[in-house]
Amino acid sequence: MKVAPLTVLLTVTATLSLPCTAQSNRTAAALPANTIEHSQSVPDLPGLSARSESELASVVERYSADRAALGRRWDVEYSPTRRARFRKFYREWTNGLEAFDFDDLSLEGRIDYVLMRTELRYELESLDREETLFQEMAPLMPFAPTLIELQEARRRMEIPDPRATAALLAELPSRIAKTRDAVQESLNGNEAPSRIVAFRAARAIGSMRGGMRRWHEYYAGYDPLFTWWTSDPYEKLDTALDDYVQFLRSRVVGVKPGEDEPIVGDPIGADGLRSDLVHEMIPYTPAELIAIAEREFEWLDQEMLKASRDLGYGDDWKAALEHVKNLAVEPGKQTEVVRDLAYEAIEFVKERDLVTVPPLAEEIWRMEMMSPERQKVSPFFLGGEVIQVSYPTDAMTHEDKLMSMRGNNPHFSRATVHHELIPGHHLQGFMTSRYNAHRRPFSTPFWGEGWALYWEMLLWDLGFPQTPEDRIGMLFWRMHRAARIIFSLSFHLERMTPEEAIDFLVDRVGHERANATAEVRRSFIGSYAPLYQAAYMLGGMQIRALREELVGSGRMTNREFHDAILQGGRMPIEMVRARLRGEAPARDFRSSWRFADSR
Repeated sequence: MKVAPLTVLLTVTATLSLPCTAQSNRTAAALPANTIEHSQSVPDLPGLSARSESELASVVERYSADRAALGRRWDVEYSPTRRARFRKFYREWTNGLEAFDFDDLSLEGRIDYVLMRTELRYELESLDREETLFQEMAPLMPFAPTLIELQEARRRMEIPDPRATAALLAELPSRIAKTRDAVQESLNGNEAPSRIVAFRAARAIGSMRGGMRRWHEYYAGYDPLFTWWTSDPYEKLDTALDDYVQFLRSRVVGVKPGEDEPIVGDPIGADGLRSDLVHEMIPYTPAELIAIAEREFEWLDQEMLKASRDLGYGDDWKAALEHVKNLAVEPGKQTEVVRDLAYEAIEFVKERDLVTVPPLAEEIWRMEMMSPERQKVSPFFLGGEVIQVSYPTDAMTHEDKLMSMRGNNPHFSRATVHHELIPGHHLQGFMTSRYNAHRRPFSTPFWGEGWALYWEMLLWDLGFPQTPEDRIGMLFWRMHRAARIIFSLSFHLERMTPEEAIDFLVDRVGHERANATAEVRRSFIGSYAPLYQAAYMLGGMQIRALREELVGSGRMTNREFHDAILQGGRMPIEMVRARLRGEAPARDFRSSWRFADSR
């Protein structure tokens, strides 16, 4: 059924009135159709209703809903009561899962069983890790249990005694002052506290301060007697907490006024990495993964030299890279570059029938500009349904403008636009919200980032880079992903500092220093899991190895292979492999797929 004629006329008129520049001289057919027929956006409804799902889909959905609800109730960070409640929750779910007759489950059901069992085991290990972290911080915040208990009492809906509560609040600033004096004394001696632990403690105390603010606002004003007794001691406590956080940050962590915060991070060590690798179903040691990245660098170095020679720079590939960086477009033109690269990638995968691109997915993606402040952490594109473009604004310093332009030139962008949109993250998000969405709790960056990085590899193999400049741009990003494996794992093994990681990105990959600093800051500020940065290339290599097994052998077409991955939902790649090969995992599954050994 076609849209109403008047609607067609209006949308066509709107399309024709769009301005067109010489730089973006694309045909109307290449642009997304504003007059798309409604039927194109409607899936095969009979086929959709007949789709079989895992017997455990509703079980996983219930688990996810219950866990989220419990998290909303038990929301006091580092609370031992919260940890105890979640331990009970995960153990009860583990016992419930054991009651299933595993042998009666289908392939999809067995995959969900293994995924859920793995997730529950990891969550219990994470609670133990949190307790260890809290114990390390305890000497720097011996007053924390009192703050935690006050917040827990409110969650238990206990009615506080105003006078007794005021007395407790009034006593806390002196305890904080004594702790501060003890830290200062240790700084004057030879037993200074760990900078890493102090960084973590400052963040934890800041979070507790926010929790105490919400605690006080809950009672203040509503309960006149509580307000009368506690307002003054609460304000003094709030000031004492803030002053102590600033003391830790300035005297121990090393934050200086007027400067960007130093990159400290919180390495999890060899034991933490082993636990995370088991959870992600990666049967390699950190040392083996670093060796894989170094082997990848050997290939990258050879290809970079070929492209450099093709440009006339001989073996001085950094000079060739400098040439490519200086091809950045003028201010105000980057969004046109991103738009055109996005359309080109979509056309490329559709023409070759590589993956299904639903018309609705092609229609709804959008573009926004990233703020200068956000660019300090994310100097390159971020994406999904909305691609966020990183490029200079007039508020940035001259040096930052140049670094942002050079780091986001069109040839670098050639690898990142399709990574963020189609066939990358946007297509991922679109499909996984519609197929096996119950598997979201099992999401892993090896699947999420690995999928997008895999397409950089595949499009390279299929000739997407058209010029030596394009090849250098795509190789730069491949080198960056290999470097991420090395510097992130080395950091968590405590073999590389953040400063050394920045130097490594500048010297080995050719990053602008400001962009390298932002990348390392992004990696270690706590927003990403320890294996996240390594997961890009390693996940991509997993999918690439699986494609060789199934598409290279003729068992599946490219489109069947890629659609099957997207429609299976988010999960570790070894479970994707089991699903696509039709090999149900064992009840006591342990990861064993050495995906990189044959390369």
